Amino acid sequence: MRPGPLNLITDIPGLRVGNAADATLRSGVTVLTADRPFVAAVHVMGGAPGTRETDLLAPDRMVQEVDAIFLSGGSAFGLDAGAGVMAGLRAQGRGFAVGPVQVPIVPGAIVFDLLNGGDKDWPDTGSGSPYPALGRKAFEAAAPDFALGTAGAGYGAMTGNLKGGLGSASCLLPSGITVGALAVVNALGQATVGETAHFWAAPFEEGREFGGLGPAPHQRQEAPLPRKRLGEATTIAIVATDARLTKAQAHRMAVAAHDGMARALVPSHTPLDGDLVFSVATGERDMADPIADGFQLGHAAATCLARAIARAVYLAQAQTGDLQPTWQSRFGTGVKKS
Repeated sequence: MRPGPLNLITDIPGLRVGNAADATLRSGVTVLTADRPFVAAVHVMGGAPGTRETDLLAPDRMVQEVDAIFLSGGSAFGLDAGAGVMAGLRAQGRGFAVGPVQVPIVPGAIVFDLLNGGDKDWPDTGSGSPYPALGRKAFEAAAPDFALGTAGAGYGAMTGNLKGGLGSASCLLPSGITVGALAVVNALGQATVGETAHFWAAPFEEGREFGGLGPAPHQRQEAPLPRKRLGEATTIAIVATDARLTKAQAHRMAVAAHDGMARALVPSHTPLDGDLVFSVATGERDMADPIADGFQLGHAAATCLARAIARAVYLAQAQTGDLQPTWQSRFGTGVKKS
């Protein structure tokens, strides 16, 4: 497997991602959308999730496709971002047809970034929070290329020891199918091994996409203690493919992708995290061998997600007022490859 041209989830034809953030708020929104509705599913493994419209993604629900998925900061306030995304879709005449009315279908999930040093005393403008406007802005900014690190929903993200962020990665399977991942890393756990610069995801790195340091000499983790409180940590992600999948098959891909989260963050899926993975299938390419291709899709989704998580931390940018160091500020100079 090799990365796509951009090494982004948007290497899947038709997918677009947009970011919007507020530097004073130290928070933001990321939106994934496409040229037309797409199959989507979700799997939750964390103990403290915050979600919108995820029940309808079950295989037995009436709606079979969605128009966009958003990832947001802001904890429960960030769920308001969905209203802004809906407004943007409605302006384009998109949505699930109910008689003469078009109802945009926009699932989403949030991370907790309310204690990251940003000004959360926003004025009452009648919209409830800044997030509807950020959601609309992120939707309207959606494009094939987009920023990583301190951007979008990852703008104010933190981890157990380093500043978090927004990451993405892609890969091309031998069958010609493309797989990609997008992640907001705000985890209780660490993406790096102990106090070293080495990433847990190092065995899956392509080239030097997060430093090229290789695995730590001794990848061992003693029993960790939480550095955040209940509800303050979450890694939320989207994995996607251009393969034609049913909602049930997309759900299995989301389940498999959680392996990538566990490979890249230690610990992960804790009672204090709200870890979840959305999966997306655009249906542009049929699987020649449903057994072999389906098997490879799960592995590729997990591998891409592990890489995306590491890239989020690796590319985070230092800003005035940060409560944690970035990987670059702590390890960016003088680090030798093992």
